[in-house]
Amino acid sequence: MCGIAGYYGYGEDETLLQGMNACIVHRGPDGEGIYTHGNVGLAHRRLSIIDVAHGQEPMYSADGETVLVYNGEVYNYLDLRTELETLGRTFLTNSDTEVVLQSYEEWGDAAFDRFNGMFGFAIHDRKNNRLVLARDHFGIKPLYYATAGTPEAPTLLFGSEIKPLLASGKLEQDVNERILFRYLQFRIHDEEAETFFAGIHKLMPGEKLVLSTVDTEAGPAGTVTISPYTRLKEELAELAKIETPYSQAVIDEYRERFTEGLRLRLQSEVPVGTALSGGLDSSAVVVTINKLMQEKAAATDSLGATQQTFSAVFPNSLNDEEKYADAVLARCEGNVTSHKIRPQAAEFVEDLEDFVRTMEEPIISSGPYAQYQVMREASKHVTVLLDGQGADEMMAGYIPYYFAYLRQLKKNGQNGKLAKELASSSDILFRLARFRIQGALTFKKASGITPLLNKEFTAKYKSETFSNIPDNLKLRLIDDLFHKSLPAVLRYEDKNTMRFSLEGRVPFLDKEVVKFLFSLDDESIIKGGWNKRILRDATRELLPEMISNRRNKIGFTTPEAEWFSLMKEKIYEIFLSSSFGARSYWNQDAVIYAFEEYLSGKSAGSTMVFWRLINTELWLREFFDEPETKAGIEGKSDYIPNAGKQLDITVPNGAGTFRRYPLRTEVFYKETDFDPAAMTYVKRFFDGLPVAGGDHGAATADTPWYLFVSEKIVAMTQGRSIPVWDIKVSGAARIFSKFVTRNPGGIGLASPWSMQLAIDEVGLPRIMYASARSVLGKLQGKSGVFYEVVGHNINAIDGAAGYQVGTSTHSVKYAPLDPDGVAARLSALVRKTVPAEYAATFAGTAIMDANDLGVVALGHDTRLTKDVLQDIFRDNPQGQTTETTPMSVVFTQK
Repeated sequence: MCGIAGYYGYGEDETLLQGMNACIVHRGPDGEGIYTHGNVGLAHRRLSIIDVAHGQEPMYSADGETVLVYNGEVYNYLDLRTELETLGRTFLTNSDTEVVLQSYEEWGDAAFDRFNGMFGFAIHDRKNNRLVLARDHFGIKPLYYATAGTPEAPTLLFGSEIKPLLASGKLEQDVNERILFRYLQFRIHDEEAETFFAGIHKLMPGEKLVLSTVDTEAGPAGTVTISPYTRLKEELAELAKIETPYSQAVIDEYRERFTEGLRLRLQSEVPVGTALSGGLDSSAVVVTINKLMQEKAAATDSLGATQQTFSAVFPNSLNDEEKYADAVLARCEGNVTSHKIRPQAAEFVEDLEDFVRTMEEPIISSGPYAQYQVMREASKHVTVLLDGQGADEMMAGYIPYYFAYLRQLKKNGQNGKLAKELASSSDILFRLARFRIQGALTFKKASGITPLLNKEFTAKYKSETFSNIPDNLKLRLIDDLFHKSLPAVLRYEDKNTMRFSLEGRVPFLDKEVVKFLFSLDDESIIKGGWNKRILRDATRELLPEMISNRRNKIGFTTPEAEWFSLMKEKIYEIFLSSSFGARSYWNQDAVIYAFEEYLSGKSAGSTMVFWRLINTELWLREFFDEPETKAGIEGKSDYIPNAGKQLDITVPNGAGTFRRYPLRTEVFYKETDFDPAAMTYVKRFFDGLPVAGGDHGAATADTPWYLFVSEKIVAMTQGRSIPVWDIKVSGAARIFSKFVTRNPGGIGLASPWSMQLAIDEVGLPRIMYASARSVLGKLQGKSGVFYEVVGHNINAIDGAAGYQVGTSTHSVKYAPLDPDGVAARLSALVRKTVPAEYAATFAGTAIMDANDLGVVALGHDTRLTKDVLQDIFRDNPQGQTTETTPMSVVFTQK
């Protein structure tokens, strides 16, 4: 298992290849190699699995004219090698890589359809002047590409991941908004060649890309042709018409084929383990391997003394499958070593950015994070992990397949069989109906995605549609295998395994086993209300009864509904962020309101709706947004202004000129011990001053100076900051907030949460009265009437603002208590903290509420008037975004 990257059209550029290869070290930490020739460049990262001592890549043919970089495993390589040897070919290694290379030399592109396994590779065929890329029959291994350049000088970039293409610096990064719309609206992705990145595509399952490196009749050098190298999809549809009757012989043959496919996938020179969710599919893999171990079958040496299994469990959660996994482990007792991983919501928050980066493109739920956690743990013990992916799509593992089958029976006039199936599956249908009826009886509003999306965005793509094959079971399964379902599942599998340098193998996707399955009667798949019928019957003697007769399906997923309540702080931080609010894809207010309604239980919304928004926002930040300067104590000297601000200001009416030094601090929280924390930064400022002021101009001991402190950090540490989810917003607050203008400087009462705090503080009648007076004042040309009438420092209530930092992003703040007293207390501490000569000229502290629209001196102990204090800060030198400079030392200039 490895990672590949490469190009056409950029000359012999080893630096470019090294940069692309550096992005996929995790896919192959055991070795690397690059190759350039003319306009072709190939790069490879190796994860050694078979023939560890040899098989390095790029691999060259005996004559040096054919060069291969390869990601994957061809499990029937020994049979192919034997056949090639009978044709007179000899081999220098024991690797499947050399078999792939010599198969191409012998049979050309026709070799690809002979391979049974997973692969994404690139071959530079110098004899025939072509570059060939190919992806396996089911798309287990990824292969991305982008064409660029000009008609006169076309170029191609490709790789096992999207990151190398982006790292090349040769592409313009932009969002593929059509694909993004389909994801947001229809909860679909990976169904077609286009990706979420404009201009970047993927080869679809069973496809090859051929690029001519010289001018030919088909076109000039650089001409790209994409076509299928296999008829597997068509073969499956043709086989589906055969409908071999179900029998014990059929069950036995399926068991033999499935077991052989598993045995082939145990071939390895490094340790192999198994993922065990507790569902039928992974359990069948584990117990079949256990049987092979008991029989001491070939290839089981790779398992070691015991089979190592890896399970994600969620104690006390509706999603927990531990009891099922334990039942399987009990069947394999003495022959198995179990590893249980217990993912937590807090860990998910911590891993969220890396998880999004790992997936490279948005995904439809947070479920694959459980797999991410499992793979991280598994990589500490094994290098190869077998998984149960693919069984659902070939054996109707999801409830919608029942309905497709029932509609098929109705369409074909098989009413007797339809009636029997309805009766046999009544428990499933009843359970589904019960959930829907319960949802309807609660009278909860369903919060779908459409009302949350920007109307201009949705109007642009209103012609987009999505539908499934409704009434033909086998054709529906084929469609899902190659487009609608499995490609997404395989993306998760590949990204999660390779993130931790682990090879994932999926034994159900043995193409010969799949072809056999599709040649059977539909009743091999669904019969009497039971899906996966042949798998259940083939493994019934090996599996615990509670697994064989299990109806419900969970799999490796997270308890998303439970986690989202625990993660609400992080989710609000995302939804309230300025970047989320600036996107043209959704309506921020509608999203936040819908999430509030969901948390309060007032709507029957799906967490998958909110996940898609969260995932998209984090994906945009990761791959498209300019990285923000990290807030914190580093990065800005105390003696320079914030970006776009000035140190000096001249106050009108002869009050003088002042120099303001903004102090960068750590983020203040409710738990911060305010007084000593504030003095830490005051002391740092004076410790950094040169003797007698030196180069810092006005910062001398012979002029009065002041400490200005933002009311935000005072209110925050007084516990006057309320998380938005703790504020029960009334209809009145929601209505009145709409009449307050939002602005970049501070949301204030334009937020329903802050308006609710204002109502709680002074009462709804006073708010209504102040609003009426404000309207009259505006008609008279007066401003600020509302705040004059309402009083109680309501103007100092700050709304949650995404451009701020820390808990300010998702909390609303009252005005601080006793600002005059706070100022006096801080002044006393300052005089004890600063050098004596500065203590003598210290003239007091001011508690300021400042933003880009205005400033209010809430309290102070200076001899200056509030008007002068407010003039000193009228340009808000402390900033209003992520500067984290909530304190300033202010000197009077001579």
